[in-house]
Amino acid sequence: MDSGDTTIHLIHLADGPGTSGHSVSMRVLGRSQPGILTGHDFLDCEIVIEARAVTAHFSVTLLPEDLEEWEDALATLESGPVATWLTSGRTPSVELESAGTGTLSVSVHDGPSSGVTVTVPLSAPLSTLLAEQRGLLARAREAYPREVVETSPGAYEWRRAGTT
Repeated sequence: MDSGDTTIHLIHLADGPGTSGHSVSMRVLGRSQPGILTGHDFLDCEIVIEARAVTAHFSVTLLPEDLEEWEDALATLESGPVATWLTSGRTPSVELESAGTGTLSVSVHDGPSSGVTVTVPLSAPLSTLLAEQRGLLARAREAYPREVVETSPGAYEWRRAGTT
């Protein structure tokens, strides 16, 4: 990412230098409904896939719990060969599969809208990719902290500064 680029990436998976140049990223575009209590913490995002003959864009709205599930998916991938994320059916889903040989296959399936699945092979060390993704997640959480708390089912209020 260019140092002058203000785009926040939640995900940026890319081939290592000297390889095909494929990448899969998720850019955070901003809050979905800023200032509206029940939608303020939702994030509008865009999955961008770039490969030799394909460039694809998928719109995604993330709920706060989706960020927790992304963190869980990274832990799952670290301990096993396959991790899935965003499997609720309301957004495109993501599957990551590590071959253990320095390759990672990333599939994005847009079941709710187009039915299209795009799979991109990436050549990069998994440990490096995982560390980078955790850093991006921390940066996204810092830029877009949770500011709303559900005090009881269906009741929300603004989170006071300094509370978690």
